[in-house]
Amino acid sequence: MNNFDQQSSLNTQGLNQFLSKMYAYMAGAIAISAIMAYVTARFLASTIFSSPLTMIVLGIILIAMVFSLSFNPNRAPAMSIAMLFIYAAIEGILFSSILTVYASKDITMAFVSAAVVFVVLSVFGLNTKKDLSRIGRQAMAALFALFIVSIINLFLKSAAIEYVFSYIGVVIFTILTAWDTQRMKQLYVEYGNQIGVTNLAINGALQLYLDFINIFIYLLEIFGNNSDNN
Repeated sequence: MNNFDQQSSLNTQGLNQFLSKMYAYMAGAIAISAIMAYVTARFLASTIFSSPLTMIVLGIILIAMVFSLSFNPNRAPAMSIAMLFIYAAIEGILFSSILTVYASKDITMAFVSAAVVFVVLSVFGLNTKKDLSRIGRQAMAALFALFIVSIINLFLKSAAIEYVFSYIGVVIFTILTAWDTQRMKQLYVEYGNQIGVTNLAINGALQLYLDFINIFIYLLEIFGNNSDNN
């Protein structure tokens, strides 16, 4: 094997290790969220959700942790891992209300469907030769618009608008899944030897975790709405 082939093999091996680490952290975060959601719904729901202040504090902590994880690539890896899993645990606490609102059948269907959609789009993002940055930025703009209109709908309380937005949300986050996957692969290829690979993997795990969770939530709203109409 010549030097070029050896270097190519090392690069491929390094990329595969990075991707494996990123997906492992993401899977761990999802598992922690699921466990915390179950435990909270079973034992702590009345305590957690009886205080609006608690919900606000948890929300603020989540926002602060997202920014911290996203914009501090030089943090000690152990601290980044701990923050990711703490973030996932808090998300699980907030998601626990889902277990009391939706039927277990709808939750299962939404989770399995979200997993299938996520895997397909993530594999697509890894393997496509097409640059997804343009459509990814458009999806981000659409997400911002969806967020603004969703706030307005809190006052309108239109079930029809919320239902349509669920489909739009699924489309937006499927696009973002492919884009985020491609983007993390490109970041590793370009900067993997300049920054901590573990922190980069954790950053990617957080982005993909958020994509998956949002796909799951929007699909759950769709399945739940369809069940109510049957």
